[in-house]
Amino acid sequence: MTFTADSKLGEIVAAEGGLDALHKHGVPCPTCPMASMEMDKLTIGMICEGYSLDLEAILAELNA
Repeated sequence: MTFTADSKLGEIVAAEGGLDALHKHGVPCPTCPMASMEMDKLTIGMICEGYSLDLEAILAELNA
């Protein structure tokens, strides 16, 4: 699977190494109670934009 800015948070968390990559880059959503209800709606692009995170760096690690 190739991850893009449109990949859903739930897909990333379910992928092998996905959760570790998110934690490494400071993505707070996997531990947020509200995000748990929106795992199938939130995209990594939306999250990076909202928290000023480096989308390209996160995608590079997820797709490595």
